Amino acid sequence: MYVHHRISASPRQWDSVSEMIVAQRRTLAAAGGSLYGLWRSQIGRPRDEVTAITVWPDAIDTAGAEAALLQGVAGVVAATSEGMTPTLRPDAAGPPTRQGNYAFRWFVTPQENWDEFLTLCAEAWPGFESAYDSQVIGLWRCARTGDGVRSLLLTRRPDLAMWERSKIPQGAAEVAVRDTLNRRYDLCSWTVVYTTTLLTATDTADRSRWA
Repeated sequence: MYVHHRISASPRQWDSVSEMIVAQRRTLAAAGGSLYGLWRSQIGRPRDEVTAITVWPDAIDTAGAEAALLQGVAGVVAATSEGMTPTLRPDAAGPPTRQGNYAFRWFVTPQENWDEFLTLCAEAWPGFESAYDSQVIGLWRCARTGDGVRSLLLTRRPDLAMWERSKIPQGAAEVAVRDTLNRRYDLCSWTVVYTTTLLTATDTADRSRWA
């Protein structure tokens, strides 16, 4: 089970909050979980908001996961957490490690469209990844229910320039990928996206002032 955490820090404290979360990985491990990734806002979310995903070997209530993640972390104003289960990806709990432009796209898809939605994802991803030096990190189905299936798609591109490039297909193969993604887009009743960079990257730290 995975849990998505949206963490609001005090003004100008996103960095120190992030450092404390990373430093307390042993506390999280003692509770049975691990830190899958930690991201800072780039475009579309507040500067002092940090996004985390934790992973657990068994089902856990989101309040317990949140408490284990944030135990002893000063400077947190508010947090919300949401349980998720993987669908097509990820197929292993190994975390992302490369820096880049990480897009969190949320969908609500009518239940009757969900199977086709998954089929279109599986069809489009190989061409998308090869054309744009990009990776689909995961597609999770959220535990929260409502008017349709709520899901989270997490993708990595090397930078924002590739984000723009991926929206402007060149050649027949890229047009086919975009057509497939457009059909998936049209199946949804609601969707929103924002971008982040990876605080737990092992190659390059991002210190830009994005938001």
